[in-house]
Amino acid sequence: MTSVISIEGKKIKEIKTPEFFKEKIREDIVSKVLEIKKTFQPHSPSPVAGKQHSASGNIRHARRKWKTSYGRGISRVPRKILVRRGSRFIWVGAEVASTRGGRRAHPPKVVSMINTKKINKKEALIALKSALSASSNKEYICKKYKKINLEKLKDIELPLVIDSKILDLKTKDFEEVFKKILGNELYSIFSIKRKIRAGKGKSRGRKYKKNAGLLIVIGNDEKIKAKIFESVKVKDLSLLDLARGGIGRFVVYTEQAIKDLEDRLKK
Repeated sequence: MTSVISIEGKKIKEIKTPEFFKEKIREDIVSKVLEIKKTFQPHSPSPVAGKQHSASGNIRHARRKWKTSYGRGISRVPRKILVRRGSRFIWVGAEVASTRGGRRAHPPKVVSMINTKKINKKEALIALKSALSASSNKEYICKKYKKINLEKLKDIELPLVIDSKILDLKTKDFEEVFKKILGNELYSIFSIKRKIRAGKGKSRGRKYKKNAGLLIVIGNDEKIKAKIFESVKVKDLSLLDLARGGIGRFVVYTEQAIKDLEDRLKK
């Protein structure tokens, strides 16, 4: 049985613990699904890279024709006219990789960066159930959060289920309730902290880094007022929410979320 925690931070009733919290944790399948869900921004050079000549002109290689490189003792590298004096030309190599300002020899190919891997539905379901099971396993939580040990979690009953009325509280009251449930030390560890990234990523759209923090799973028809923690509805819950960076994320479920999860995983 699992206890439901009230606004006062006390147990008000008990519900039957769903079976998916007792599933065998398959780390191999979880890592396989996470690998398939990886996204990578495809990038490649411009289609006209190396062809934007400041000088213009083409050289023909035909024999005995005007503006030809035939008989001049120069290689048949694509060239551009740099200087012209009457019928005399000074050419410089262009476009090919061995020339100044030319294209790259083997640029990155977009096709190689598109993730086409797929996963079986049964494996995806096993991975999701494994991540849910790990969220109620104190040993996996201690592995994920380095500042936590089993001693600090001894008074916390997992999975942690709260009364849905808590979601209606304003930020200040919401914060106080979670401090009662978790204690000040655990609350500080599970609160989301954001810091500026070191390195070039700051200028590439990744200025801030944040920790995993605590995740609140709410019912499909529920809304949450306070935005202290990351929250997600059951219908939108994915493996990336539960196991990005490894399984064992600390998750809080509402009573309605437990019911909705049972309905979702029965299908």
